[in-house]
Amino acid sequence: MSTKELDGRGAIAAINLGVSKEMADSGNTGNAKGSTTGQRPGPHIAGKSRDSVEILDRLREREMLVPGSKMGPEIRNEYRRIKRPLLSNAFGKTASLVDSGNLIAVTSSAAGEGKSYTALNLALAFAQERDYTVLLIDCDVTKQGLSRMLGIEKRRPDLTDLLVSEKLSVGDALLHTDIPGLVLLPAGKPHEYITEMVASHRMAHLVQEIASRYNDRIIIFDAPPVLATPETQVLAGLVGQIVFVIEAGQTPHSVVNEALEMLPEEKAIGLVLNKCESISNRGSYYYNYYAPYGEKTE
Repeated sequence: MSTKELDGRGAIAAINLGVSKEMADSGNTGNAKGSTTGQRPGPHIAGKSRDSVEILDRLREREMLVPGSKMGPEIRNEYRRIKRPLLSNAFGKTASLVDSGNLIAVTSSAAGEGKSYTALNLALAFAQERDYTVLLIDCDVTKQGLSRMLGIEKRRPDLTDLLVSEKLSVGDALLHTDIPGLVLLPAGKPHEYITEMVASHRMAHLVQEIASRYNDRIIIFDAPPVLATPETQVLAGLVGQIVFVIEAGQTPHSVVNEALEMLPEEKAIGLVLNKCESISNRGSYYYNYYAPYGEKTE
């Protein structure tokens, strides 16, 4: 799917929940090169977490949005643009239009489009905010792509453990990191009944507990691809916003539309066009298109 095709698609036009025009030219960033000067002293969420993990060096090597990485300023700024309408829908001027706007699912049509990369860098972008903290949850239990990327796939307890055992609390499974403001929840091992577990009252209770415990918390769910498993359809009903990642030039319109049809229309859905050169010819590797999706036009 090209940028022109995306811009011209009526099916991907939709309602505007306070997203300014400049947000439509935003992109997805990797690692931010910069200084740690002026950052918050440390995370203030997940006070009962029993464990911690160091991920900063790993993220620098992968050129993610962290201080000291080789990611250029163009891509870094594109992620900053993407997060602004998401923050507005969560805590700002448009928050009254979006229920549970601080709960954000990141997904795609199929595997390999860059959703976990996008979810992680969005979380890192949010963690740089002075007024908010972020919890990043790997909900792709089958692939565990995010957990593997961060080297936490074997950490226990995890999301699956929380869903299986009511004796565990959310705080038991959360991992502090050496990134100020960022806390993680790994996916856990694949489970035969993971779809039913995600659709359970236990999952709804956990999400509500996570969302309401801290009034400055943004929760990002790295969800499975929509067409690969039904879990994302269930999860979409629990969140307020959805970031939908599309691989430029690879994902057919029909596949994108099929996946979008499976998501609730009442949700604030943003589209990110990934792995596409910037239309401004700045030379950045990723160009992401962020636009709201909702009511369809013929």
